Amino acid sequence: MDFETTLKMRIYGLTVENAQVPSLDRLSSDLGRSRQEIEAECASLGAKRLLVLDNVSGEIRMAPPFSGVSTPHKVTVGDKTYSANCIWDAFGVAAALGADAEITTGCADCGEAMSFQVRNGSPVPAPCAIHYAVPAAHWWDDIVFT
Repeated sequence: MDFETTLKMRIYGLTVENAQVPSLDRLSSDLGRSRQEIEAECASLGAKRLLVLDNVSGEIRMAPPFSGVSTPHKVTVGDKTYSANCIWDAFGVAAALGADAEITTGCADCGEAMSFQVRNGSPVPAPCAIHYAVPAAHWWDDIVFT
């Protein structure tokens, strides 16, 4: 297995295990590579839109559908709660884990609490409205904002 694949597998393995995206130092330690090697490989993955790195710290901000920072989009599976980058990714977390999930978030417009469920691989129907403020073709113009 090439190093890019090994790194991706470790990022996602640790994320699932710990309900938190790993730090670059943790990846460096686990994989026996220098932090500079990890940074360079993560930058390469970022250029391919497979990761999003934080502009300030250089740490992993997004390992889609998982968020490297706390967000209002929470996905609870069993005894673990993951942060998702957006509500769309929250459903992606449940799909990636192949598990039933409880999703909580809030309306970005009015702040009203919202919750959803995933059972047997499908969202449980719930009344809601979806609004995309940015057309999908422009999401990667500023993916953190979107």
